[in-house]
Amino acid sequence: MLNNTQIRFCLDKMGEMFPDAHCELTHSNPFELVIAVALSAQCTDVLVNKVTKDLFVKYRTPEDYLRVPLEELQNDIRSIGLFRNKAKNIQSLCRLLLDEYDGIVPRDRDELTKLPGVGRKTANVVVSVAYNIPAIAVDTHVERVTKRLGICRWKDSVLEVEKTLMKKVPKEEWSDTHHRLIFFGRYHCKAQNPQCPTCPLLEVCREGKKRMKGREVVNG
Repeated sequence: MLNNTQIRFCLDKMGEMFPDAHCELTHSNPFELVIAVALSAQCTDVLVNKVTKDLFVKYRTPEDYLRVPLEELQNDIRSIGLFRNKAKNIQSLCRLLLDEYDGIVPRDRDELTKLPGVGRKTANVVVSVAYNIPAIAVDTHVERVTKRLGICRWKDSVLEVEKTLMKKVPKEEWSDTHHRLIFFGRYHCKAQNPQCPTCPLLEVCREGKKRMKGREVVNG
């Protein structure tokens, strides 16, 4: 496991690599962000942005999503995985927003998780990106990178990863760290073929060292 000095080294290097890391889901307000993040489950941001380009023109408010039959909304997001379930959740989410929150996306994470299709990760993204409240959302990239580096344990649950990062990263850096971990995992420390030979974190990365050792054996 990395010590605090090594973790600081990793955070600083990621900051140098991705100083402009940000949420890549296209949106113009908290409501659009909730919809986009809900659609992004088990799906790429690129595909979600292709769909929401037209979706956010047709649907601008919670009322808009409830004016159409479920089948029509399903058809509008058909290219996205799990589109039937996501369409159902979106309409239920919009109904609850209108009934309980006057159509306004709540700023509180616990309130957000009451919305259909909104889990802890989605809620953390929304409070962080839309409302600038410090939070760390643990997606597949964040989980993979922190476990490979040794910031977290292999057996840690998603919630344990989040709590570990909240403990080891200064609160004012939570949101930036979340985005940088995602960019690092998405564009550098990929699930397949991570760029270990050129990685500036190789000297402290347990997984990278293991992979490079294996590569040296093969090359030898």
